[in-house]
Amino acid sequence: MASPMIQVLREAYPKAYLAWLVEPSLGELLRHHPALDELICWPKAQWENLLKQGRLLALAREVRKLASQMRLRNFDMALDAQGLFRSRMLAFLSGARQRVGLDSREPGRFLMTRICLHTPNNKRMSSEYYELMQGLGLSPKEFHPDVVVSMEDQRTAARKVQAERIGKKYAVICPFTTRPQKHWFVERWAGLSAAIHDRLGLPTIVLGGPQDVDGSRRIQGLGKVRIHDLTGKMTLGQAAAVVKHSTLVVGVDTGLTHMGVAFDRPTIALFGATCPYLSTASPSTMVLYDELPCSPCRRSPTCNDEFTCMKSISMERVLNAAENLLKRPGIGQCTSCT
Repeated sequence: MASPMIQVLREAYPKAYLAWLVEPSLGELLRHHPALDELICWPKAQWENLLKQGRLLALAREVRKLASQMRLRNFDMALDAQGLFRSRMLAFLSGARQRVGLDSREPGRFLMTRICLHTPNNKRMSSEYYELMQGLGLSPKEFHPDVVVSMEDQRTAARKVQAERIGKKYAVICPFTTRPQKHWFVERWAGLSAAIHDRLGLPTIVLGGPQDVDGSRRIQGLGKVRIHDLTGKMTLGQAAAVVKHSTLVVGVDTGLTHMGVAFDRPTIALFGATCPYLSTASPSTMVLYDELPCSPCRRSPTCNDEFTCMKSISMERVLNAAENLLKRPGIGQCTSCT
């Protein structure tokens, strides 16, 4: 959700060399962005494996290798959009004279040359990144997530969707995310898919990564209608293309759901243990979130794995939200689907 910064920085500094440090798995979503000059890959998984194996000398060599790669660019400024210790360390390793980042409780403030304050509990989408831009003296009028999908990925995704024999109108469900307290429930996904088919006349595609295949099978096993499973069968860029051309997106707090917002597709976001935003400045998005006394608990649930916040979001409530959203004038017209 930091992608809105790219165009803002390009417009503010039209002659600057803009590079983005990113994990390889996420690079597909930025590789074709016209405002970026370079993607620099941070091999996070490799570093973590070396650390777990106790191969500290090898890790030090890899850290030095990335630092040398970045310092060859002679960066004037590094922006830390996460406020994490590791992101602050990466900014420091870049060798940039100015290192600007977000305020947080994470250690490593001494690695930065400037800290920008962030308004706590601001529920505007990408609010922290907007405030980081304000810290640079910029006040963008437009600040919307910006994901660029290549034509090759769109063509490949279209072929895979066509192979499912479902036509051009379909719903996408995004059930999978990193932590159990952010999940909705398998039986509700299965029931929702059947209801979307019966009441909205839309077939359902389930998306996820290779690690989500078993979860997808559990959903399909409870389904009363066919759920078209593309889990683990697509690159991230291709999955983004499926979202971009969808009629409806329903998902939890996960990247594919946020892509629905970025592409201005009709999107229902189910939040509970986390609530990254309530407002997206788009009539195409509806956030379902119950502000319980314990929400958002983030990484520290207190409900003994009951996940009350997600349980409170019923299947009927989600379906009604989808029906109401699709009835709004102008919703569902894909102006970027080219």
